[in-house]
Amino acid sequence: MGDPVTLIAKWFEGVLQGWGLNEDATLVVMNLIGVIVIIAFVMIIDIFLVWVERKVVARFQDRIGPNRLGPFGLIQPVADIIKLLIKENIYPKGIDRFIYNLAPLFGLFPVLLIWAVIPLSPTTIGSDINVAVLYLVATGAFISLGIIMAGWASNNKYALLGAFREVAQMISYEVPMVISLLIPVIMARSMQLSQIVQSQNIWYIVGAPLAALIFLISSIAELGRAPFDIAEGESELIAGFHIEYTGMKFGMFYAGELLHALAVGGIFSSLFLGGWRGIGAESFPIIGMFWFFIKAYFIYWVIMWVKYTFPRIRIDEMLNFNWKFLTPISLVILMVTAVLDKLMTGYPPLVYFGVMLVANLLIGWIIVVLLRRNVKVEAPKVAEPRPIARPDGAPPVPAGASSSITSQS
Repeated sequence: MGDPVTLIAKWFEGVLQGWGLNEDATLVVMNLIGVIVIIAFVMIIDIFLVWVERKVVARFQDRIGPNRLGPFGLIQPVADIIKLLIKENIYPKGIDRFIYNLAPLFGLFPVLLIWAVIPLSPTTIGSDINVAVLYLVATGAFISLGIIMAGWASNNKYALLGAFREVAQMISYEVPMVISLLIPVIMARSMQLSQIVQSQNIWYIVGAPLAALIFLISSIAELGRAPFDIAEGESELIAGFHIEYTGMKFGMFYAGELLHALAVGGIFSSLFLGGWRGIGAESFPIIGMFWFFIKAYFIYWVIMWVKYTFPRIRIDEMLNFNWKFLTPISLVILMVTAVLDKLMTGYPPLVYFGVMLVANLLIGWIIVVLLRRNVKVEAPKVAEPRPIARPDGAPPVPAGASSSITSQS
């Protein structure tokens, strides 16, 4: 059964052909209109996300949030956009103006490109390419390029340091994220997102919960959101790579961050939660779009929940967590999944996913046992008192003598 999107597209295609356009020209115009419609659609969603973000954080912090402009404060994001548009653009001294102005575009446009391959419903997808997963990884690299451009072009040491931190973080956490992306690819035997969604008669999160968790954690780090927002550490970097940006240029970075978070929710739902699949989605594609955004917004809420709950961690702890914990675990999960997928070929789906789930639970149990053993070894070292260093260069004072020295002083 045709959905409204398909019906409107066919009607407009008939209008163009009625104007005398040939088939090739009609295809070009239809693709161009499709791009504009998708960009406009996600940007309207982005405006709504500003209100959602402020309302959710208000609830977490026992506040009301926006409540003055419009019902429930719904018009507040519009007022914020107007304020950013009329705000003065400040150009710091000594900047590379061309790169400085180009960087915000690289902060927003790659996020819009991500939505080109995400299937919103059975019949609504920008471009159904057969290497969509690889496309997502490649497109995400442009975001780090925009960040390093902003930090370098700003002629500010805090901005440059924040950019270096952010790029180091993004490149590091891309490794476990890409590895976890391969798990649904193995299960679906395809890198085409529409095919991955279509093959999920049973959600892949059932057979690969650890891969889903690693992908979510890595994606939050990729977003630069708390507890991984060390690149915007206010106590040391003030605001990180975009400290020198004002007005709508800053607004583009902020809009890109919010839209990227929702895009992560859309990718997660497509890879592990069945995407648009749900009750009535096959018969009525518009219902599939409803299911897709319900799942995407749920993951977006989880990302907000993590951001407004956990404290910021140090950059050394963050990188150690990636290279010494997430990356080895993701590699183990990938190898186990690949072997079991080969062995379980031809078995019924319930048996296949049951074996995969048991393997994930076993790996998780081993991880918990090893972590507990490591805590028993490391905890006494942390609790052991250390010698007190003296500023005059004299030998350090033993830890037991600290109280006597304090009393004498």
